[in-house]
Amino acid sequence: MNAAQRRKRILDELRAAQGPLSATALAQRLSVSRQIIVGDVALLRAAGETVTATPRGYVLDRPLPGLVRTVACLHSGADMERELTLMVDQGCTVENVIVDHPVYGQLTGPLKLSSRYDISEFIRKVEECSAQPLSALTDGVHLHTLRCPSENAFQRTVAALENGGFLAK
Repeated sequence: MNAAQRRKRILDELRAAQGPLSATALAQRLSVSRQIIVGDVALLRAAGETVTATPRGYVLDRPLPGLVRTVACLHSGADMERELTLMVDQGCTVENVIVDHPVYGQLTGPLKLSSRYDISEFIRKVEECSAQPLSALTDGVHLHTLRCPSENAFQRTVAALENGGFLAK
């Protein structure tokens, strides 16, 4: 298989996937190194493909149903798991986290968290890497883009965040 065929196969794998695929998993499926996959994904992005790297692997961005809304939150890193859980428990997907950095401007981290399992894997990775959340750069202030199945689900999410003390005033 040549490089062009391999990149086509990566896209096919991502289209068929039910969730994120790691570079390691793609490398095993295609019998190449992880580094080859990372390079191929960079070339796919340069060619205009909408491949996003999430904490759990690559996903191919495709139009999804639901309402897209943004919430402004404020909390310490210790409360991150509880905040994320409140959102997914209302049926919303946490698409990303956004902070306004004083030097770099808007920084966005893709998340794509839709379940408690997704959250537990994300938190495990954060702890494994001793990573700080992006909100640590802005004293806990951050935005989340949510994809919600309905306006009612979004309103439930806002109420849950407010009751939990997570909404920025």
